[in-house]
Amino acid sequence: MKKRTFFVMLTLFLIFLNSMIVIVSIVILNDKLSTVRDRCLAEHYVIASSLIGDIQALDQRENNVEEKIGQLMGSYIRYLQGKGSGLAVSFSGEWIYKSSAHMLKNNTNFPPDTDYRQERIVYMENETNPVLCIYGRFPAPWQEYGLMYTGSLSDIISSWRYMKNILFFMGAVMMFAMAFFLFQFLNIIFRPLRQISSASTNIANGNYESRLLVKGKDEIASVAHNFNLMAEQVEMQIMYFQEIAEQKQKFIDNFSHELRIPLTAIYGYAEYIQKAHISVEERYECTQFIMSECTRLQNMAYQLLDMALLRSDEIEEEDCSVATLFEQSGRVMYVKAGEKRINLSYTMSGNFIIRGNMEQLLILFNNLIDNAMKASPPEGEICVSAYLKENRTVVEMEDHGIGMEPDQISHIKEAFYRVDKARSRAVGGAGLGLSICERIVQLHHAELTFTSERGKGTIVRLLFPQV
Repeated sequence: MKKRTFFVMLTLFLIFLNSMIVIVSIVILNDKLSTVRDRCLAEHYVIASSLIGDIQALDQRENNVEEKIGQLMGSYIRYLQGKGSGLAVSFSGEWIYKSSAHMLKNNTNFPPDTDYRQERIVYMENETNPVLCIYGRFPAPWQEYGLMYTGSLSDIISSWRYMKNILFFMGAVMMFAMAFFLFQFLNIIFRPLRQISSASTNIANGNYESRLLVKGKDEIASVAHNFNLMAEQVEMQIMYFQEIAEQKQKFIDNFSHELRIPLTAIYGYAEYIQKAHISVEERYECTQFIMSECTRLQNMAYQLLDMALLRSDEIEEEDCSVATLFEQSGRVMYVKAGEKRINLSYTMSGNFIIRGNMEQLLILFNNLIDNAMKASPPEGEICVSAYLKENRTVVEMEDHGIGMEPDQISHIKEAFYRVDKARSRAVGGAGLGLSICERIVQLHHAELTFTSERGKGTIVRLLFPQV
């Protein structure tokens, strides 16, 4: 691109420069010719006026003008000597006198048919010498006579050609100077583009930290600034995708681990039943454990299915009453709370509406309450409440269970993560509940936060946009 720009700009400069030289040369030539023309016209007029007087004097003395014309013209020729000019006199359409300087030798059009007040100026080539010719007829009664004045233009044309050559030589010098400075200028102009190309190549090769140095406030600086923003966005996206890939790999690793443990136990107990001589009571205990592990695998499959169904970014929304959600949630959770001897309560400070999907919101509430039950000891207490705060509807679940450390809170939304792995497996947890909850929260444009302290319990808050 730089070479193409260089040659295009240089060509345009040459066209402009040569055009200006030609125009200036023509203007100067016309000016010089105009000056010579005015001078020759003036001399023609002076000589013609004087010659008329001489012809009149000869006629009064009854002398033959045609015979004496050579003597009359001698003084004028001496006057013009050294000026490169010539004279000729015509009578009745024929030349009766010609000086040797710059006279037309073979031209049947002269003397022309014109009166005294009309001058004919003709530019022509006389062999190799350009000549300016002026012809005019005398007034009556001498209208049969005419005077031709010729002026040499050789010096004018020679000086003009010399000046033109000088101009073109200077133009050539300017062309080389222009080519040099244009090349340097384009190097400066295209330097940021080369830097952008180099940075983009580095980014394409995996070096996402490449940035451009921003100088000034012109368009190039703006391009560099926008390129840096683009590079930052690319780096952030790459880091995001790497994080997603790591999470997926971690999910697969955890999923494989979660499958391996129950399958190993199931296989071990089944082999024990098949090969060992055991009593009916022992056989019952083994099958009971196998059924428990199968139930856990079944729950894991259901939760994975829920996560798959929540991949879509669109949900069927409706106005969901928090009171209705609490009522339907209580029908299920009161039974579980009773089995674990946990005191579960629902309270509201008003009639709140959440815009979303009723079924998904029930899954969200029940999963969070179920997690609170798993973390709470027998005779524990769980309080579920709803209130309005800063134009947002807040649903809060508070328990007084085992609580969590700060570093544990940052990981609890990850799939298959458990705060207490032994306790979670004992109660059948797979570590997918909060991942499902997080996805439901995202689909409802809400926010899920945790406040916890080890040994004192946990407060879970759901912040929904107010309808």
